[in-house]
Parts: sequence; C-alpha cells; structure tokens
Amino acid sequence: MRRFWLLFAQTVTVCLGILFIVATLRPDWLDRTPVPQASAPAQPSAGPSAAPATAGLPASYAQAVARAAPAVVNVYTTKQIREPISPLLNDPELSRLLRGLPGFTRKREATALGSGVIVRPDGYILTNYHVIEAADAIEVALNDGREARAKLVGADPESDLAVLKIDLEGLSSITFNGTHDMQVGDVVLAIGNPFGVGQTTTMGIVSALGRNRLGINIYENFIQTDAAINPGNSGGALIDTHGRLVGINTAIYSETGGSLGIGFAIPSMAAQTILEQIITTGHVTRGWLGVEPQDITADLAKAFGLDSRDGVIVAGVLRGGPAARAGLRVGDIVLKLNDEPVVDTIRFLNQIARLTPQSKAEIQVLRAGKKASFSVQVGARPPLQLGARRP
Repeated sequence: MRRFWLLFAQTVTVCLGILFIVATLRPDWLDRTPVPQASAPAQPSAGPSAAPATAGLPASYAQAVARAAPAVVNVYTTKQIREPISPLLNDPELSRLLRGLPGFTRKREATALGSGVIVRPDGYILTNYHVIEAADAIEVALNDGREARAKLVGADPESDLAVLKIDLEGLSSITFNGTHDMQVGDVVLAIGNPFGVGQTTTMGIVSALGRNRLGINIYENFIQTDAAINPGNSGGALIDTHGRLVGINTAIYSETGGSLGIGFAIPSMAAQTILEQIITTGHVTRGWLGVEPQDITADLAKAFGLDSRDGVIVAGVLRGGPAARAGLRVGDIVLKLNDEPVVDTIRFLNQIARLTPQSKAEIQVLRAGKKASFSVQVGARPPLQLGARRP
C-alpha cells in the first residue's frame, strides 16, 4: 500500500511540474477559448462604448494636405535699404553729422520670405502685413513650380493682414471653414515655408482660443496652437483635418527664434471679412468713438466703490469726436455698448470696431455712482498709415 501511495505522489508531482512549465513557456496551449465560426457574424453592441477607441480618427491627413497645399504659396520680398559704408559709422551722433555728405551711405538689397494663401481662383492671396511691409517688389512661388510678380491690393496693419493679387491661370484656392467653430483640442495642420526650406506641413492641436494682450496687433483674437510655426510660416495656412482654412499663421512665442510650441493664427472668419473689405474698397472700415479706454484695476475699483471690475474707465475723450459730441466725459465707467456688457479694453475696442460708421450706438455708463445712457453717432476709425510702426 505504501508503494502505491509513493507512486501516486510522484505522478502528481511530475504532472504539476509539467503544467507549470507549459503555463510559463506556452500559455497558448492552455487557451481553450472557442473560435467563432465564419457563418455566425458578431452582433453589434447597442452601447456607444462598444466602438473601438480609434473609430473616426483618420490614419493619415494626406487628403487634407492634398486639398490645401496647392493653395499655399511662398512669398519673397525685396527692398532697397541705405546703410553706412562702414560699420564704424553706425554711431547715431556721427551718422547725424555725416548723413548729408556724398558717399556716406550705400544701397543694399534686403530680402525676406514668408507664406501666403490663395483664397480665390482669380488670384487673390491672403498673407501677413509684416511679410510685405515696406517691400519694393513681391514675388510669389506656387507649389507647382510657377512664379509670378504680385501686386499689393491693400493692407490692414491693425490686424496684420494684407491682400496680394497675381495673374496666373489654373490657380487652386483654399476653402474657408465656414460656420464650423473651432474648439480647444481640435487637430490642426500648419502649412508654410519655414526657414525657406520649402513647403512644410506640421501637426498639432488648438491649444486656446481668443488669445489677446500679446502686443502683436491692435486687434487681437488669436487661435493658439502647438503645431510647429517657425520664421517663414507667417502668412501660411492653418487648416483643419478636412483641408479647410481655419486661420492665417501670424506669430510665435519664442526666445530663440524657433518654435516652442506656442503659435498664433488669425481666425479665418475675421480674415475673410477683412479680405472682402480690402477687395471691395481697398481698405478696412471700423467703427470709432474717439475715446481712450482703460481697464479697471483693483485699486480703481476700490476708489470708485465698485463691486466688480467689469467695464472700462474713459481715460480720454477726443475733442470734437463722436463720444465728446454725445456728452461722454473722462472718468465715466462704460458698462454696456448696445446692451452688450463691456468687460475690458480689448473686448471694448473689438465691440466698437464691429459698429457701422454713421450708425447710432447706445452706451450705458456709470457717472458719480448713477447710471446714465448716451446715444452716439459712430464714426469711421482713421486708418493706420502703411509703413507706420506696428505696436
């Protein structure tokens, strides 16, 4: 009996050892899950969570790039500049004394590069104003290898946009994104000519919307993206995954001159409005009230006894301007414009810009602790002269 018990124990030990080895080295041998038959199709799940994690995400953005890339062009500008004949003459005082002498300066041709977007098949191109600012000649190179001299139709330095025109046949134009609202997290692609290496596409997401107070333009409402934008990308296209234009690449935040993942683009809807005005009239018309607004700081709110910092303080009123004629004074706190709340100076300037010149605007202010309303006849904002220094 003892012999049989030892034989049984040894057999069990050997079997357990074999099972352990198989489970460690070839666990698939122990998988007895039945394979579904081809004649029995799987039934779709009624719940939305049953969809695979990658459903709806494209494996490639090649189609979007193929639609938009032919409309993105390289912009090359040249201008003549005068410089001292010797670096030793760069001293401001010496330059002032010798500027009138013959042979003191010499002409030099400076070149710059950027990008642009063909927005109409008849040759109209959107780009940044700072790309073509003070240029004597503008050349455009298309994606298909053709080149053409471009004519400046008009520019809007306050939004940093300009419209060019070329005369070529068979041009591919980009499609605006229409009424589609961008959201933080949307995938976007930036197309341009960074560092002059040729047309390049980079990918990222929308990092933020409505960025302002950057000191780049007077009117700021930028799309922020982490798609790589570098020098030479200015004026290029920011597109969605369908190849539609959502913005004009304009600026980057960088301490080195290269991309740090913070780029800014002018929204396409704003750019389209400016484009149509420039093509129609040659310039952009904005509303104007003739006031200098100032944000309400915590100290000012305390001094005026305000419960909120919403609104703006009128820090200056132009004599004879629309606001002055309506009766607004320095120290008034603007609360509403046409029943739309006023939050800060940036939004207030944008609210005024949307007003139609010669129309009537209702302004609600707080004066000496009491609310008052004024009817103002909106004027037209004087245009910033081309070549003037941007803020």
